[in-house]
Amino acid sequence: MNILDKITLDKRKEVELRKSLIPVSQLEQSVLFGRQTVSLANNLRNSKSGIIAEHKRRSPSKSVINNNLNVQDVAKGYQDAGVCGMSVLTDGKYFGGSLDDLLTARASCNLPLLRKEFIIDEYQMLEAKAYGADVILLIAAILSRDEIKQFSEFAKSLNLDVLLEVHNEEELHKSIMPSLDMLGVNNRNLKTFEVSLETSKLLSTQIPNDFVKVSESGISSVEAIKELQPFGYQGFLIGENFMKTDNPGASATDFINQLNQ
Repeated sequence: MNILDKITLDKRKEVELRKSLIPVSQLEQSVLFGRQTVSLANNLRNSKSGIIAEHKRRSPSKSVINNNLNVQDVAKGYQDAGVCGMSVLTDGKYFGGSLDDLLTARASCNLPLLRKEFIIDEYQMLEAKAYGADVILLIAAILSRDEIKQFSEFAKSLNLDVLLEVHNEEELHKSIMPSLDMLGVNNRNLKTFEVSLETSKLLSTQIPNDFVKVSESGISSVEAIKELQPFGYQGFLIGENFMKTDNPGASATDFINQLNQ
């Protein structure tokens, strides 16, 4: 069993528990459920930098990245830096995140917020909406084509943008459908944790131009982005690079300034 299988197994148990504690009707009554969402895909299309900056305390591949920062400061810092959107990890067991992090980020900035989560149930999208997210992530490696269709269409009915993540050609081919906004290529091999930008380059030609192309993982330099832009990438998800510093907002500001020079 690889790490993704383990996480998914735990996630199924966790979601069943959450569903038994908080009914859908309660989520739908939340103050944020009716708010007008902001499109990350549109932001990326109209941006020179295309940075999606992440809030992440730890990860299975790196253990602790940064436990000392509060979400409010990080969100405000990212907004001041001029990023296109913010990704918030809400998985507790493996990444040290929570839905409260999403709520805090929503109260602290006007950026489009991506709920970075392992989605295996429509309930999690209702949670995302209720806690102030604008975008959800679907991971092709843990979903069937029918699930991707069902979940992405459900997300669109909630006015949420959909970022679908793939790791290889096979996942990409089963996933392409009109209910997606962005196609993300994860450069990290989930079996070995090795990272290679070649994955993004190889798959770029097979992603139709209707979708915003996003490259994820292993982007730690301005050079990496400049290397990927000619392949049609408009979005770049950066997590550890900013989070491992004492001031992620200032790091993002420096990074974007260098990129726009």
